[in-house]
Amino acid sequence: MKKFILVMLAIFPVVAAFTQEATPVSTSSPAPTVSNSTPATAADMDALRQQVQSLTETVKTLQQQVKDQQAALEKANLTGESGLPQNPEPSPIAGAENSPSPTASATTRFPTEDTSVVTSAPETISSTGVGASLTQPITIGGGKNYMNISLDGLFALAYSSAKDLDHIEVGDHDPQQRGFNARNIELAFDGAVDPYFEGFANIVFKLDNDNQTDVEVEEAFMQTTSLPFNLQLKAGQFFAAFGRLNPTHPHTWDFVDTPLVNGLFLGPDGLRGVGAQTSWTLPLPWYSQLIFASQNGRGSTGFSFRNPGDDGMFFDRVTTDREARGLQDFVWIPRWENSVDLSPTQVVLAGVSGAFGSNETGANSRTQIYGADLLYKWKSSHAEGGFPFVKWQTEFMYRRFQAGRGADESFPVAETFHDWGLYSQVLWGFKKGWVAGIRGDYVDMQDSKFTDDLDRQPRWRLSANLTWYPTEFSKIRLQYNQDFLEQNFFLSARQVESVFLQWEFILGAHGAHKF
Repeated sequence: MKKFILVMLAIFPVVAAFTQEATPVSTSSPAPTVSNSTPATAADMDALRQQVQSLTETVKTLQQQVKDQQAALEKANLTGESGLPQNPEPSPIAGAENSPSPTASATTRFPTEDTSVVTSAPETISSTGVGASLTQPITIGGGKNYMNISLDGLFALAYSSAKDLDHIEVGDHDPQQRGFNARNIELAFDGAVDPYFEGFANIVFKLDNDNQTDVEVEEAFMQTTSLPFNLQLKAGQFFAAFGRLNPTHPHTWDFVDTPLVNGLFLGPDGLRGVGAQTSWTLPLPWYSQLIFASQNGRGSTGFSFRNPGDDGMFFDRVTTDREARGLQDFVWIPRWENSVDLSPTQVVLAGVSGAFGSNETGANSRTQIYGADLLYKWKSSHAEGGFPFVKWQTEFMYRRFQAGRGADESFPVAETFHDWGLYSQVLWGFKKGWVAGIRGDYVDMQDSKFTDDLDRQPRWRLSANLTWYPTEFSKIRLQYNQDFLEQNFFLSARQVESVFLQWEFILGAHGAHKF
């Protein structure tokens, strides 16, 4: 329409001039006045007439184009289809794991060693009203600020030949009684705080053996997204980067329960606490990362460190339960991990970890824990949805625990315990959605002639399971355990058999965890 108006304005003077010059002289009109201008020739008049005809044809063509456009617009309004670009709006359903940020304008994030992060992108709702993917978490907001929410419910039905199943199972999220158990119902949040930070939180609800609800802030931290030199900082409440299993949540475990060495060395809740962590990805041809963290190490989540124990007792010593006196009372946690691709279908990851700090059994008692871990994974070059695969994972830990004489310097005498343990497991994803696994555990607890603490009994375990994943949002797992508790100075040998049926559901896609 604008083109048509501009052309009309351009040709109007020419048409007017031609009309004036080409008008025939009427016999009744007065004789023309003789002027000094040269009269137009027949050739000039013919050329001007051709120009006017050409402009007239152009005007007709533009008029037809305008009519065609108007007809197309009217048709689009009637059918709901338009060739004009649309302004996409974010869908309330967002996310598959490892997808890009929520909008194209969002700041690119630096890869994090903690992949509990969800970096999901809302999809435009299709004409059917359904997002492009239903595997995405619930997303609130858009642009540079957004928040993902998911709920994970993990339940188990347990049978055991031992009545004290809570003493046989060493993890706080493991089945703790015969019958039904609800030890991990997790509410997870993550999102972009601003262009510089992301925030994460995991709130866990547990039902104890009396069906009373416990609530714990498992993790709540912020981390940087765009520091230079491959650096990243984290601060808040978080799992320590010790080994492979400790930084992960129960719903990602390959077995129903935590390995013995993790529960007895790092604690039933894992080694976690309030602190800060820095990580540096080294500029090497392969993946290599250095991690260093410091945490308070106080309470049951600092199990081998500043842990007051049950009723003020730990390893049969009255604990001091003091405030931090300085940096020596913090837990210092270094880790170095590397990953190498052996081939397009094989990868190996290896790491070494440490945890050093004071404990509460004496004024100057110290604890040191050293760990090494290895992961090998093979995945078929013709894999469908990640299947088939074979994964072998193992961890070894050594703990040196200086047990003092307690808060009042009374019996029992001071001892230094040298404990070690390991687990090794193999997973075989033999068919899409089906995984079979076997695991062996062993812990060697140095004998004490002065205490009869149950945690000082050497033991080993064999586990086998079969897991079915109907989809990425649910799983059903059947597991068999056989535990052997060895005799020591005070305790007799025991053998325990247990069977677990575990099931899980996820509302909203939970964030991807570290491979």
